[in-house]
Amino acid sequence: MSVSSSNTVQTGGHNRVLTVTGLAVQIAGEAGVNQAVKSLQLAISRGETFALVGESGCGKSMTALALLRLLPEAGRIAAGNIYLGDVELNTLSEQRMRAIRGGQIGIIFQEPSTSLNPVMTIGQQMAETLRVHTTYRGKALAERAGWWLDRVGIPDAVNRLNDYPFQFSGGQKQRIMIAIALAAEPRLLIADEPTTALDVTVQAQILDLLASIQKEMGLAILLITHDLAVVKNVADYVALMRDGEILETVDAATFFASPKHPYARQLLAAIPTFAKRGRPLSAPPDVAAQSAGNGVSGRGAADTSQVDAILNRVDEKSAALSDNDLADVARLSKAAASITGKPLLVVEGLSVSYVKKRRFWSAGDTAVDIVKNVSFELREGETLALLGESGCGKTTTAKALLRLLDKQAVVRGSAKFDGDDILTARRSVLQRLRRSVQIVFQDPYASLDPRMLVGDILGEGLAALHPERSRTKRSNQIRELLDRVGLPRDTVNRYPHEFSGGQRQRIAIARALAVNPRVLICDEPTSALDVSVQAQILDLLQTLQAEFRIAYLFITHNFGVVEYLADRIAIMHQGSIIEIGTASTVLESPKHAETQRLLDAVPRI
Repeated sequence: MSVSSSNTVQTGGHNRVLTVTGLAVQIAGEAGVNQAVKSLQLAISRGETFALVGESGCGKSMTALALLRLLPEAGRIAAGNIYLGDVELNTLSEQRMRAIRGGQIGIIFQEPSTSLNPVMTIGQQMAETLRVHTTYRGKALAERAGWWLDRVGIPDAVNRLNDYPFQFSGGQKQRIMIAIALAAEPRLLIADEPTTALDVTVQAQILDLLASIQKEMGLAILLITHDLAVVKNVADYVALMRDGEILETVDAATFFASPKHPYARQLLAAIPTFAKRGRPLSAPPDVAAQSAGNGVSGRGAADTSQVDAILNRVDEKSAALSDNDLADVARLSKAAASITGKPLLVVEGLSVSYVKKRRFWSAGDTAVDIVKNVSFELREGETLALLGESGCGKTTTAKALLRLLDKQAVVRGSAKFDGDDILTARRSVLQRLRRSVQIVFQDPYASLDPRMLVGDILGEGLAALHPERSRTKRSNQIRELLDRVGLPRDTVNRYPHEFSGGQRQRIAIARALAVNPRVLICDEPTSALDVSVQAQILDLLQTLQAEFRIAYLFITHNFGVVEYLADRIAIMHQGSIIEIGTASTVLESPKHAETQRLLDAVPRI
């Protein structure tokens, strides 16, 4: 592939799989017509991985849907050409286009749970693609389906063809989606955020699998993602997208070695690392304003030298200290705070078991242990990161501490907050403890009631846990909360769906803070957010912790966030904590083989 300095793609070449020129996509809405994609140009050759990078809402997924002609009803391709080889897809009938989808172009969606049909077996879903797009029939079709499942690493593949999606883990479901997408051996694979919700080891397995199949088949891959570390490790070329436009297209090595566009520099600066501890990640207001004026947000076209000058001034402010010096200062100050802070939460021997009811022919009920003898302390003003693979028991631990599993599982052990045991507390004591321990969930859209105004959502907890406060006092406190998390005051009169993902997460944080908690459990609060919004949330959490001395139990599989935020780290594996210590000790001198395996799987820039 070759790209000119003006970001126009040079077409041609017998290895060219996809060529897009001047693509424009419009979405009609109540406020008028929105330009979702503007004059987009890209080209991908056989065996190449082309990464389309940008924040949520920039037009990445809309581009993918346009390539497949799967735009929503209100959307339409307003201009441009899409060539698969020499075939112009925009001129094809819908019947011919159906042969292209799945046959010539495969797609892996971000969330396999919603992409797989829950009432069909995996074998039936594999067979659909093979029957429509290949000549396999009968026994040969079943054998091919089993072969593909085995190829993507599903154990006992032939027998598991009769299983349903709910019987597989998240990583296995993503592997099944890959098998379905590749079953007809397409020329182009569109991977739309294929690893965002996966832990680092499963992510590494999925990326290695895609690379292996790509090499074997000569597959062209369009990787859509906001994870720059993944891009660094797998992409040949990178296109940076914002507000429907591609700002820069360049080979991956150049993009990371010397990013030219201010927006690219802003995204790279927002990636959390150990060396950035103690410094804010989100762009300074003057940089953001200049970036907007520079056309980064599509509003203008000022001279980029103005932005460069501002970025250089920001860099000069910390030039007196090296990255290591700054990290040491942040680490020491946080360590001092955690040493002097008293233990707020003391967990000892926490175990959680789910009881499987016996069938009529079996001897009795059986218990499945999910969390096994977990113990830790959390001090005032401290951040303890609970880290591990999906399914290791992190979220179950959090739910047990919040008494959300009382009717679903058997919980043993103790979890004392200021001397009171949360696990055995009743009525008024439990109500008081719930004021002190709150949670922010991974998906704010699922945890916020879509039928309630934000003001009512924030007031609900206040009314339940602080009934002595007057309505006026609660209203004033809600306004103060919105100011504190950086949301406009008219937020109270709007619904959750009217906000972006980052804004919804701020609402979820405000709801948790409404009752003045002293411990905040953050369960993957940034995993679904793009890098700049993640930076804003992390900066907000650090500011709130410094102001209120809140203790964070931070549950995540994102090592970058852990390196940046955590004072101490607890590694969890198969329901048990296998290693716990200061962040620097665990990250630099891991003692357990599982910890080392997790660290080895982390993609890095």
